[in-house]
Amino acid sequence: MRILHLTNHIQRIGNGIVNVAVDLACLQSKNGHQVAVASSGGEYTALLASYGVRHFQLDQSRTPLNMIKATWHYREIIQEFQPDIVHAHMMTGILLAGLLKNGGEYSLVSTIHNEFQRSAVLMGLADRVIAVSHAVADSMVRRGIPQNKLRVVANGTLDSPRHRSIRDYQPLPLQHPAIATVAGMYNRKGIMELIEAFVKIADDFPQAHLYLVGNGPDRSMFEALVQNTPFPRRIHFEGFQPEPQSYMLATDIFVLASHCESFGLVLTEAREAGCAIVASDVDGIPETLDRGQAGILVPPKDSQTLAVILAQLLSDPKQLQKWKYNAKQNLERFSAMRVHEETLAVYYELVKNYNLPKIVRTEEFLVSK
Repeated sequence: MRILHLTNHIQRIGNGIVNVAVDLACLQSKNGHQVAVASSGGEYTALLASYGVRHFQLDQSRTPLNMIKATWHYREIIQEFQPDIVHAHMMTGILLAGLLKNGGEYSLVSTIHNEFQRSAVLMGLADRVIAVSHAVADSMVRRGIPQNKLRVVANGTLDSPRHRSIRDYQPLPLQHPAIATVAGMYNRKGIMELIEAFVKIADDFPQAHLYLVGNGPDRSMFEALVQNTPFPRRIHFEGFQPEPQSYMLATDIFVLASHCESFGLVLTEAREAGCAIVASDVDGIPETLDRGQAGILVPPKDSQTLAVILAQLLSDPKQLQKWKYNAKQNLERFSAMRVHEETLAVYYELVKNYNLPKIVRTEEFLVSK
């Protein structure tokens, strides 16, 4: 097949949508398909080229003048590359690909990564809509996307082409016990609640340190909050790390306190690293943590409950080790290769002149009700 992926950019900034799209493009090309990505560019251009993936420059900035240019450039890309499948991962891409699709020129697939956005319903313009969790699929059905269009392909980035094997990383010399998160510095990621929870337990566990790995627009607000606590020297802002595995390997308790989270890709990486995990019981997170078997689920926006759980884990080494062990079980389903295979199965539904490979079983990811 000839497959074209549309993303706003391919920058190496920890954007989960970009990461998934890059993984798919590399593995699809490795599998023998002709693959291209259209975006405004970024650091992943070299990686894509090494896998034989072509890159088309396409600036999708949402200004009236630029959208006129983007429409023209998009048509040129389609005429030159002649894709069988266009796979849109972001909102501008689905609008371009959906509104400029001429009859059967290509089949259109979209992936809903952030269903909490109001505009996510526009992804329903595609012929097939991939949801990254059953929670996302159920939400989109309620919002009007026809169930017969939806397919669930759970996210997964383990053994990604973008990273070395977890065995090739060394843990950083963090202070222990180490509590950490890897997340964008956004209020919706629950950073404030995590800081508040740490402050509640810090006196009782004077050796504990909190590491906040990531960047974002709310970072200065969180830094100001930390400066007004008694523990600014024990709460560390580490900034964006392109390969946070070294942090995770040194982490005792990994926390994702998000208010909303379609899947929580970072949790799969924390599981692989063997962290004890505490995360919000929202959206796709329970699926990512095997419904609470691989990590402790807590209510979102509840720093008190989060503090209680952290204290329990820090007080009981056996319990802490149990949750570290549990996190590493049943990881096979989070491989980037499995995502690649199931995504191809969605494509094959639309491209009728190809036979579905036996390795892929579409009935396993049809939306279940």
